[in-house]
Amino acid sequence: MGTIIERPRKKGGFGYHAQIVVKKDGLVHRESQTFDRRPAANAWIKKRERELAEPGALAIGKLDDPKLGAVIDRYTKDSRQKIGRTKAQVLRALKTYDIAGKRCSTISSSHIIELAQELLASRQPQTVGNYLSHLGSIFAIARPAWGYPLNDSAMDDAMKVAKRLGLISKSKQRNRRPTLAELDKLMTHFGNVRHRRPSSLPMQRIIAFAIFSTRRQEEITRITWADLDDEGSRILVRDMKNPGQTAGNDIWCELTPEALAIVRAMPNDHDQIFPFTGDAISAAFTRACAFLGIVDLTFHDLRHDGVSRLFEMGRTLPLAASVSGHKSWQSLQRYTHIRTAGDKYEGWKWLTEVTAL
Repeated sequence: MGTIIERPRKKGGFGYHAQIVVKKDGLVHRESQTFDRRPAANAWIKKRERELAEPGALAIGKLDDPKLGAVIDRYTKDSRQKIGRTKAQVLRALKTYDIAGKRCSTISSSHIIELAQELLASRQPQTVGNYLSHLGSIFAIARPAWGYPLNDSAMDDAMKVAKRLGLISKSKQRNRRPTLAELDKLMTHFGNVRHRRPSSLPMQRIIAFAIFSTRRQEEITRITWADLDDEGSRILVRDMKNPGQTAGNDIWCELTPEALAIVRAMPNDHDQIFPFTGDAISAAFTRACAFLGIVDLTFHDLRHDGVSRLFEMGRTLPLAASVSGHKSWQSLQRYTHIRTAGDKYEGWKWLTEVTAL
């Protein structure tokens, strides 16, 4: 039988402390949570008593009840799939919030909403949504995999509420493309840097390859010479970003003639065609844009420009997807409004330089 105790709060108002005690087959299970409203406390008592009445549920309730932070650590340790850099960073950050110090059995949707509100203080709603999505992967497997009393439905409820309250939102689509004038500035700048320091990154070729191949920054740094099918004019892009599963998502992508020419111009003295780190490329590009006064341009915008170019040249959805690597044509629907306008880079003076042997 459950009970509710009304308790005054220091900042005013009342909290409703719900408690349940279930005895069965010599087992005694106690559980409690505090709510802002009495109806919510009543609903929780009914829900938990119904769940604990299920066969074997009481035994599960007596298993370990670790703190959420420890569950995050176990998820990171036990996962056989490679955890991406962004997700790993998010999980580390989540461990610094109060919710990570709570026992699994005590975490309710209200605690997740509080977390979302904390995150929103320094992040955009779309970023908060990504944080909760990564946390949701912990909630999804904690009970079935390890028997931890982490309520997956609490996460589902919290996501619905957070969306209605505007705490989370989908990422906004960027439509920023570099102008030819901006690219002239960047190519001239990096040409001068390369002239002064021959050991510096060949950013002219990297920028041009990103546009003509439509490859993402990290994909560029992973491509090896063994992944190149020169005769077939294609490359094997390993671990391509995918909402379902990135690790092992290896896709053959067509190389445009310009992209293949750039690859052929690269020295074949490393396993990788572009033996550089994504961080180094990103830092060089960001610093150059700031130095040249180019506002709101990211390296990823080069991929968007490259895909847009394909449609401007009259490529159909299937043909564009063969280059970009999109599995779902629906992902390319944002480009279908683009009218055929010819090749933006026809006669581009920098192409001769980046393809020179």
